[in-house]
Amino acid sequence: MSLGIRRTAIVSGTALLLCLGTVGTALADEELPSPGAIDTEQPVSTGDEAAQDDVDINDRADWEDGEVTSVVNPQYCDGPQTWIEITSKKNSHVSAWWNGTSYKDGPGGSMKVSVTKGGTVGMEITAGAEAEAGAVLARAKASISVKVTGSVTITTGHEYTHKVASQKYGHLQYGSWGYKVSWTKWRRKGDGCGSPTFVKSGTATIPTKETGWKYWETSS
Repeated sequence: MSLGIRRTAIVSGTALLLCLGTVGTALADEELPSPGAIDTEQPVSTGDEAAQDDVDINDRADWEDGEVTSVVNPQYCDGPQTWIEITSKKNSHVSAWWNGTSYKDGPGGSMKVSVTKGGTVGMEITAGAEAEAGAVLARAKASISVKVTGSVTITTGHEYTHKVASQKYGHLQYGSWGYKVSWTKWRRKGDGCGSPTFVKSGTATIPTKETGWKYWETSS
């Protein structure tokens, strides 16, 4: 090979190496720097550039601007079950039944009374339905008033005065301001998805935590 050809090849090779070196440098400039073997890692920047990296991939612009479509929810059945429904309610004074809580006086004048003997006023339910008392009470507490209770304690005291109409007899009875309710028990069998079956129904008188005197008048 002649000397001129050798020089041409060397020059061409050198130019090619310079070109590849330039391209390599450009690619290196575009890549993010990473810590080397002797470098120590630096904490992530908390500036604006880092904030852009925190954008959630699910935060998509105009995502909720599409047409609303209906969603069909699957039906879940609770399997075999029984439950109580309160079908009606009425205010009722649940009377204390022992002496020292009930008075009658007249005709006319006024009555001044007080509780002279303590005791307990309890819930009353249809005969034969004692097993349902707890469920009826729980349902009444949820659907009527949180003040209903299975029993309330009456203590002595609580004086009260009431005027009696002329030629009338006054009555004062101590007790709890409660409710008289009607209830129905239902049952579903199998997977619980079918129509309910009637089990039984009844009534219950349920006291509350509020106690006091009930007054009324009679002609004799």
